[in-house]
Amino acid sequence: MSKKTIPPWLAVLLSVIVLFLVNWLGGLEFARVDLTQGRVYTLSQGTKEILKNLDSPVTVRFYLSQSDDSMPLPLKGYARRVEDLLTEFKAVSKGKLVIEKLDPQPDSDAEDAAVLDGVQAQSLTGGDRFYFGLAVKRGEKKSTISSIVMQRERLLEYDIVRAITRSADAKKPKIGILSSMPVFGSPGFAMMGMPPSPKQTFVSELERDFDVQRISTDVKQIDDELKVLLIVHPKGLSESTEFAIDQFILRGGKVIALLDSYAYFDLVPSQQGMQPGGTSSDLERLTKAWGVSLQGNKMIADMKYMTGQGNRGLPTLLTLNDSAYSASDIATAQLGDTLFAFSGAFEGKPSEGLKQDVLINSSTYAEMVDNTLAMEQGEKLAKGVKPTGQTYPLAIRLEGKFKTAFPEGAPVPKVDAKDTKDKAKGKEASGNPSAAKKSADKSKASDAAVEPAAPVIEVLKESKANNSVVLIADSDFINDNVAVQIQEIFGQRVVYPTNGNLAFLQSLVDQFAGDSALVSLRTRQSASHPFTVIKEMETRAQQAYVGKIKALEENLQKTRESLAQMQKNKSATESAQILTPEQQAQVDNFKKTAAETRLELKNLRKDLRAESEALQFWAKLTNIALVPFLLLVLSLSVYVLRNRQAKAART
Repeated sequence: MSKKTIPPWLAVLLSVIVLFLVNWLGGLEFARVDLTQGRVYTLSQGTKEILKNLDSPVTVRFYLSQSDDSMPLPLKGYARRVEDLLTEFKAVSKGKLVIEKLDPQPDSDAEDAAVLDGVQAQSLTGGDRFYFGLAVKRGEKKSTISSIVMQRERLLEYDIVRAITRSADAKKPKIGILSSMPVFGSPGFAMMGMPPSPKQTFVSELERDFDVQRISTDVKQIDDELKVLLIVHPKGLSESTEFAIDQFILRGGKVIALLDSYAYFDLVPSQQGMQPGGTSSDLERLTKAWGVSLQGNKMIADMKYMTGQGNRGLPTLLTLNDSAYSASDIATAQLGDTLFAFSGAFEGKPSEGLKQDVLINSSTYAEMVDNTLAMEQGEKLAKGVKPTGQTYPLAIRLEGKFKTAFPEGAPVPKVDAKDTKDKAKGKEASGNPSAAKKSADKSKASDAAVEPAAPVIEVLKESKANNSVVLIADSDFINDNVAVQIQEIFGQRVVYPTNGNLAFLQSLVDQFAGDSALVSLRTRQSASHPFTVIKEMETRAQQAYVGKIKALEENLQKTRESLAQMQKNKSATESAQILTPEQQAQVDNFKKTAAETRLELKNLRKDLRAESEALQFWAKLTNIALVPFLLLVLSLSVYVLRNRQAKAART
């Protein structure tokens, strides 16, 4: 050894000192370098804006039963990630965010505080209880996440930021609902066969968190106090109403519009009473100015997402899952399955200044079909669907600076009520001079009384700041018949969701009604990746299977027609029950073709299973063995390199 070599005991001592110094310095200032794919540990820009702009101190009480040995290790690891996220929040807030960590043990003051703050105890499979939640307090206002669960890890950042923004709300935000359908309930009209209808569940659910206002379909101006305007199936709106919506958006109001090319649950009167109408709605004047439009008189038929199978399969009734949703948007995260009935699709390119994010789209095994095929099901419709290989947007978000759809100003009413009134007065006074004088005096007095009213409203040509609008090509998805199940239990009306439809709408409204920076939040990337390729393989095989069946049926029909023609051409003396050699040969040929086709179908299913199993095997093998293999290669490379260096040094 060289004489300048550091003694081993001194090297160990220096290493320990350096380690302590690094830990101490790390505790003074939180910092993290995110090298993960998808920036898993990087805060959204919206989160940073909200935390930097806090106008008063905010206290976050983080409740975690940390000393509970019964808590599973994965849950403890998740708790550590939550604590790290809160530490990041505190660093960005520049001291405005105060984190208090409490360990609620049985009969402790911390447990009493957790109960008072609304944090609920969670149970493990063995019956042990633990606390894992947080409460946000700003002054006298408080917002609580009663329980933090691993299933919502991708939404963790959004949930905490939403709790922080809600702690500043002194009262419920106002939202408006404009609809041509009786979503607020209806007393019915017995003479037209229209029974009374209750308030739709989505309205009742929104009323829990918001001050919901009913907006007339002929509204001329929309109140700026509304945070969000929810438009449901806007059938036959006037230009004046669309102008009011246009100006509301330009003034900064948020809009969620549920349009429909075939609204099944828009009931219309008929001889048999109220029947599903399949009516259409759009906001054509507005969407045209934004560069997009709803494809009229057509709906999506999707072989990948169709509901049901075989003869009961309905390609126009879509059961959507994660592969149809935007992976980065808060509104589509953790939705599970959603059900869209007879949905349309959007087309076009956003206008200058706007960008489009697709929230929900079809698969590539879809085609736009005519509305007349809405109720067709099974192979009858499936065989007619010819996938185009492209996806169709079912729900989109437009963001940016919107321009008015009415560049010439407010639309002029078709009938001027004042002129009509003046003409009536003139006609009344034409045969009576004294009546004319009285009418003129009355008109002047009336005009004098009206003149001070009607404040001048600025007509905007463009929004002053960036705004957001969400367009959905289906209005039936939030109807009670699609989104929920209602039962009468012991005289009580019990409602529970059957899919993620209500959650999707509530998430959109919640996002728009909160701080404007919430709109820019995106979900945190997940480390897990589902086997979407396998699903694609199965869909391709299904398409091939349907095509084989169609070819077989066509062959069968041609054979029957040929047999019928041969029977028709037989002479009267020949027996109708005995097949000629030509007929027998054709029948034998058909049987052979049918057997070959069935064998092809069998091989197709076999190849599908083999390909799917092989793909899963190699995916698992890669996930398990890739990292150890790379470490082994790296170790061998270092070993070989060092040996070469040692040999070179000796020589």
